Amino acid sequence: MSTSNNKPFVLVQDAEMVFTSRKGRFHALREINLEVQRGEFITLIGHSGCGKSTLLNLIAGLLTPTGGGLICDGREIAAPGPERAVVFQNHSLLPWLTCFDNVYLAVERVFGAEETKTQLKQRTQEALELVGMGHAAAKKPQEISGGMKQRIGIARALAMEPKVLLMDEPFGALDALTRAKLQDELLKIVARTHSTVVMVTHDVDEAVLLSDRIVMMTNGPAATIGEILSVELPRPRDRVALAEDPVYVHARKAVIDFLYTRHSHVEAAA
Repeated sequence: MSTSNNKPFVLVQDAEMVFTSRKGRFHALREINLEVQRGEFITLIGHSGCGKSTLLNLIAGLLTPTGGGLICDGREIAAPGPERAVVFQNHSLLPWLTCFDNVYLAVERVFGAEETKTQLKQRTQEALELVGMGHAAAKKPQEISGGMKQRIGIARALAMEPKVLLMDEPFGALDALTRAKLQDELLKIVARTHSTVVMVTHDVDEAVLLSDRIVMMTNGPAATIGEILSVELPRPRDRVALAEDPVYVHARKAVIDFLYTRHSHVEAAA
């Protein structure tokens, strides 16, 4: 993590989110204050309905807060933009395009006005190689596995050279072994790119393995940040070596205690 400049790269100030529908008003988030430093890896964790994805969508500019404000690199977040790339649980690849063309489409949109087609193609190929998918460039999404599709989604996001990579449970739909492999790959990619990452997860071990800090959300409605835990583990991180590391074990216990002792989810109130 880079912390050479104490000025936050992403700043959320007193953010509120109230949804209005025919059934009335739903207060999703209240008094959200969060600072993310450049190069930091942040995870958002909490029970279903705690507003994790809503907060991520506010940072992405996909939602407009009903109160407060959000800033990225000194500029107000008022709409979606390529400097804040999003990777969803659903890879959202276009099935009629090859893996290469799915990534190229994003690259062309961001850099098409200033670079040649040769440069755009080189960017696309480099992004595919970064996630270990160069060999599948000519394949269509239906010809590759779920884990491979998610790698293409990550490649597409990284190819846009975003200032912030936003990830909404990107590995949630994958089997345990594939999920572990992609978590390890993500650690290596972030180490190479020095990306600033904000990621939503339900997985305590995933949060501790990947994060510099874990943002723990209280239960909704009107959810807020209950606690922020710093994960004082050196990088690079090895999941096998960390299994019995006392710092890892302590961090894992702290998150579990927050989620299941102090903020146990009550389905009837959801």
